[in-house]
Amino acid sequence: MRLSPRGVFALLVTASIGLLATGLLVGELARLHPCHLCNLQRLYYLMLGFFALCGVLLPGWRRLWCVLVGLTALGGVIAAVQQSWMQYVPQESIECGFGDPTLAEQLINWLGTQWPAMFMVTGFCTDKEWIFLGFTLANWSVGCFLGLLGVAVWLGFRRDVA
Repeated sequence: MRLSPRGVFALLVTASIGLLATGLLVGELARLHPCHLCNLQRLYYLMLGFFALCGVLLPGWRRLWCVLVGLTALGGVIAAVQQSWMQYVPQESIECGFGDPTLAEQLINWLGTQWPAMFMVTGFCTDKEWIFLGFTLANWSVGCFLGLLGVAVWLGFRRDVA
């Protein structure tokens, strides 16, 4: 069975929104405190889902949507790797939110005022509040974003579709 581009994009929408919902559920159940980088990753999952939804609705522009999904996933990888690094060597890193806010921190702070349930910053990027099988939530997010990036690259270079 071969999946059409529309079907792959639908799976990407489902995966990105499912991962976001899972992260929110784990955060609520474990009473986690999201940081700037956590919330930035949430934004990347939302954007990725949006671009993938565009691919479902307009599959003729497959390569454009694959590039946008891929770049968004790459941004998510970078944010999750940065947070993972901060968690493992907190003495080497400068905590998010201290000093002059970066553009990403300003965006997350603004989003926190618009949609507090999703983007309110209440924690620190260096905290390892939740560990499953030896990996933090940020570590798991690296793997998830890499998987989503891999699917976008595969779909973008697939030759058996128009």
